[in-house]
Amino acid sequence: MPPGERIVERSLCEMLTVSRTPLREALKLLEVEGLVEISQNKGARIMSFTAAEASNLFEVIAGLESLAAEIVATRVDTAELDELDDMHARMMVHYERQEKDPYFELNSAIHDRVVRLSRNPVLISTHASLMLRARRGRYMAIIDPRRWEESVGEHVALMAALHDRDPEAARRVWKRHLLRTGETVCAVLASAGREPSSAEAVAASPAAV
Repeated sequence: MPPGERIVERSLCEMLTVSRTPLREALKLLEVEGLVEISQNKGARIMSFTAAEASNLFEVIAGLESLAAEIVATRVDTAELDELDDMHARMMVHYERQEKDPYFELNSAIHDRVVRLSRNPVLISTHASLMLRARRGRYMAIIDPRRWEESVGEHVALMAALHDRDPEAARRVWKRHLLRTGETVCAVLASAGREPSSAEAVAASPAAV
């Protein structure tokens, strides 16, 4: 469903073969996650995703993920680094083959893994809640193949910083990486001049972030 579209409960219940009670409970959870807006008079609708929102989100996400990378560079053990190396190597194979969907899946997994390796529960939970909104935008982050190439280089630089146990380099490259992703998402949204539908987002997917 595209951003801004009203959710017709009866139609959705028929489509999902569920009653209104579990549907309404699900909508309340989606409202908490920032994906749905519920109005007493107008019912529920899909939340929009604007360039301004993307900018605000990625500023915070860049701060969180760069902090995680800085922490991980000082704490990561050999086994954990080997795991990241394996994920990175498999991601690079997909990049070389231009296999976008599996590339994006591993890319997202690497980002999440770096955050979890920080072992900071506040950072991890805050990041998870923000990504519920931001993941939609990440699908739009790479349309220009030049940005995809740039993004891959940033992943390579992060792995080098982690192997060097260099927290400042890890923080710096990962913050730049996430800010560049946010800039790209904002540019896509601004140039469109309207909110992209979910179908358009998938057509532009995946983002290399």
